[in-house]
Amino acid sequence: MTNPAIAADAIPAATLIVMRDRSGADPEILMVERAGAMAFAPGAMVFPGGRVDPADVSLAQMLSPADLDDGAARIAAIRETIEEAGLPIGLSAMPDAAALATLRTALRRGVPFGPALAAIGATLATDALVPFARWCPAHRIVRRFDARFYLAALPADAPAPQVDGTENVRLCWASARAVLDDAAAGRLTLIFPTRRNLERLALFRTHAAAVADARARPSRTIVPWLEQRNGEDYLCIPDDLGYPITAERLDAVQRG
Repeated sequence: MTNPAIAADAIPAATLIVMRDRSGADPEILMVERAGAMAFAPGAMVFPGGRVDPADVSLAQMLSPADLDDGAARIAAIRETIEEAGLPIGLSAMPDAAALATLRTALRRGVPFGPALAAIGATLATDALVPFARWCPAHRIVRRFDARFYLAALPADAPAPQVDGTENVRLCWASARAVLDDAAAGRLTLIFPTRRNLERLALFRTHAAAVADARARPSRTIVPWLEQRNGEDYLCIPDDLGYPITAERLDAVQRG
């Protein structure tokens, strides 16, 4: 089936899948639980991320990336991960604890990311992020996002992540399979794109393997569609983009 067009009113967003490899075990992924008061996906476990702000676009314009939308999304993913988890990914050098606290406080106060970085002498290294997927659900929910997902390896000198206590209420490191098992047991909630991406991530034993697969796949936005199968409605995605499960019964889907 041909995917429907990307919604013109979709909000640009970016998500960062932070992975840390483990010897003899599947890599762990940083997950955050969204606060119950959030309009979108309240209480769901997600990867850190959020909408692309106008200031992210302005900063990307200054850096002159080959693809402005991708450049702004990378910046947003880096910024949101610092805001939500206190984890600096995609900076040219790891800031010390005092500088990181200053940066995070500035972002909480609404200081644009560029000036906030300049105040602590930090610069971006957006090539640390690798495009993994792009999703733009076409159904009508509270908000519709055109979300880009990026992979990043946890730097060896990174600090422990810290919950922000506003947009999210807890965070954890867990393998993709462990998160999926907890969801199956009813211990946590996953929205449709997060579940599908975790199923794909569960195929890889290292961050490098996930990166290699992402680079080998065609770059195409995923727009889920409804399809009837044996008299039941299913939410479907393409079957050639590396996802092991490409359809879920609509009555079982958590959309947001």
